[in-house]
Order: sequence, then structure tokens, then C-alpha cells
Amino acid sequence: MQFPYLNQVPSELNTAFYERVLDSLQDGVYYVDRDRKILYWNKGAELLTGFAANEVVGQSCRDNLLMHLSDEGCALCSDGCLLERTIEDGQRRECETYIRHKFGYRIPVSVRVAAISDPLGNIIGAVEIFSDASAKKHIERRVGELENLVFLDSLTGVSNRRYMELKVRQAIQEVEQFHRKIGLLMLDLDHFKAVNDEYGHSVGDEVLKALCATLANNLRSGDLLGRWGGEEFLILAADVNASRLRAFAERCRMLASESAIPVSGGALRVTLSIGATLIRSDDSLQSVVQRADELMYRSKAEGRNRIATG
Repeated sequence: MQFPYLNQVPSELNTAFYERVLDSLQDGVYYVDRDRKILYWNKGAELLTGFAANEVVGQSCRDNLLMHLSDEGCALCSDGCLLERTIEDGQRRECETYIRHKFGYRIPVSVRVAAISDPLGNIIGAVEIFSDASAKKHIERRVGELENLVFLDSLTGVSNRRYMELKVRQAIQEVEQFHRKIGLLMLDLDHFKAVNDEYGHSVGDEVLKALCATLANNLRSGDLLGRWGGEEFLILAADVNASRLRAFAERCRMLASESAIPVSGGALRVTLSIGATLIRSDDSLQSVVQRADELMYRSKAEGRNRIATG
């Protein structure tokens, strides 16, 4: 393969030896001059992008041929080009980005950019090396899936007991070390056994899922909902004092009572009994959960569909 513009590359690079070395790489490599005109395009770049050297050599990377995109969807070729910045200051740069294949689909790549200088030290261009990051992205997705399997309740999709135990312990540390005000709520569905007995467990499952959707959609960004077991749930409420905790618990109770699950012959309404307490610096996981649980049972003893705080 001939590279008609390769004679513009510094003589140290303009050899058949270096060309063979670069073409043997699986990584994509290309070189631009100070005007960001592409002077060299190796076989790895051809394989990764689908563009042959004769389709890109002589073009400017300003033309957005590869359409580098950040995770946020920013077009890097026109705003934040690593090659341009490196040509300006000579600094090496790395990033994760997405490039466009010739056939239109996107490829995740890891990019490294370095300046190229002449024998006098003047920057005359820059080189970009990019490698396929699809395997890395797949591993990241798989790790996320496995984390979900470990820490999410399979029925409701909210945090499971194991994860809630971790987060409650973390909350206790934050209360002790940073004096944060964090509340813990224990919520229990009233008469849930009767729901299962009358309508069946499939309807009971739908009730649990609907309740979690209602609560999760109305939590603040710093709050956390998790399934503690059966029809019992915990909520960690961040940055609340006693009055705000009570108001928060009351809102959860109200939202649940105003929701309805469609069933044969009408709509099924459910209610919550809630115990809410502020985490103390001398609490343990067991002590704070037990206190919230006792308050929740006080709510049940006083007639259900209510809250108790303490």
C-alpha cells in the first residue's frame, strides 16, 4: 500500500521499516500535520474503522470523518479535539471515546495522542493511536449485571437485604464521623397475607412491585429503598431532622394508601405501617433496625396505616 503523503512525515518515520511495524499493529494509528491533515493511516485503522488509507489520507480530521463522541455525546472533533490540543501544547493525552465505522455503527475505543516534533524540537503534528475497547465495555456491562444480581432484589428491582445492611452500616459511620442526620424507616404492608390468600401470590407480587415503584419514584436522590424481607422494606432518608423524618414517613404512607392495583372486579388498595427513627452515633446495624422495627409494630398495634417515630 502506498501513502502518497508519507514523504511529509519526518525522515525518522519515513521508512519502510516503520511502516511495516505500524501496519503490524492491531491498534489504529494515524498521523496529522499542524493543520490536522491526515498524512498516514495504518492497516489497524483500516480494520477498526472500515476506511481504507486512500479514503482518508489527505483529508482533515476537522472533517469529522470518524465523528469522535464522548460518553456525554459531545463531538470531540469540533469541540475538544485531542490532536489539536496536543499540537498546541505538546502534552500527551488519553481518553475513552466512540468512533464511527464506515458502515455507520459506533465503536468504543481507547485513544492515546502524542505530539511529533522535528529534530529541532518544533511540533509539526501529532499521532493518534486507538484500540478497540468493545471487550472492556462488555466487561464493564457484565460487572454491572453481576452487581445487580448480588445487590438487587430479583422481584422488585430495589436494593436487597445484603446491600441495605452495607448501606446502613455506612450511614452509621457517617453519623458518627461527620454528624450527618440520617433517618431509617421500616415499612410493612398491612394485611399482606390476606392479599395473597384472597388474590394469589402473583397478585401479591404485583402489589410489592407497584409499591416499590411508587416509593422509588418519589424518593430524593440521596435516599435509598431496599427490600428487607417478605413484605418489609427499609428506607434510608438522608439529611433529615426529627420533623422532616416524620413528614417524609407520612408522605410514604400517603403515597402507598393512595395507590391501587387493578384486580378482577376492581382495584386493590394497600396500606403501610411505618416505624421511623434517626440513626445515632452509638447505633449498630442491629440496634437501629430493631428500633425501627419496634416502632413499625407500634404502628400496627395502634391500628395500621400510620407511622410511629422515635
